Amino acid sequence: MPRTRYRTTMADEIKEILLTEAEVSERVEALAARVAPRLDDDTVAVCLLTGGLWFCADLMRALARHGRHVRFDALWLASYKDQRVSTGRCEVRADLQRPLVGQKALIVDDVFDTGLSLTEAARLVRDAGASEVLTAVFASKPWPTERGLKPDFVAWEAPGRFLVGYGMDVAGQYRGLPYIGAMD
Repeated sequence: MPRTRYRTTMADEIKEILLTEAEVSERVEALAARVAPRLDDDTVAVCLLTGGLWFCADLMRALARHGRHVRFDALWLASYKDQRVSTGRCEVRADLQRPLVGQKALIVDDVFDTGLSLTEAARLVRDAGASEVLTAVFASKPWPTERGLKPDFVAWEAPGRFLVGYGMDVAGQYRGLPYIGAMD
C-alpha cells in the first residue's frame, strides 16, 4: 500500500544548498585549529541542545585531533518552539549536569541568530561558576539590531536566510542533513 504524502518533497522545500558536507567538515576543522590553543583538557564543552549536537560532536572530535580532550555537558534551551521565529523568551528544559566551578567552559551551538539562546547559556554557565566562558557557533547570521553577545568563534558567516541541516531545522525536521540548505 503506498504511503500518503502530506508534505512536499525535500527537493521542493530546500531552495539552495549553501554548504556541502565537505565544506561543513572543512569549516569545523579550521575552527578547531583556532579554538584548540584557547582550551585545556579540563575545559567543559557545553552543547546547546538540540541543534548544537551535530556541530558539537564534530568539533569535539576535531579538537581531539588537535590534542584537546575536553569534557562534555549540555544545556537544553528553547526559544523557537517549532516556529520559524523566536518567541523572545528562552526556556531551560534541561540544566547542566557537571559542576563548572573554576573551570573554563566552551558553549557550542549550531546557529547564532537572535543571540537569545547563546546569551542565556553564557549567563547560566557564568552563574554555575565557570572561570572563563567562551562561545563557538557554526553559523552566524546577520541581524538588523545589535546583539548583546558576540560569539568568540564562528565557523561560517551565514546569509540571513532560513537555514536547515547540520542541526538547524524546521519544526524538528532536516536537522540530520549533512549539508546546509536554505528554505527561502
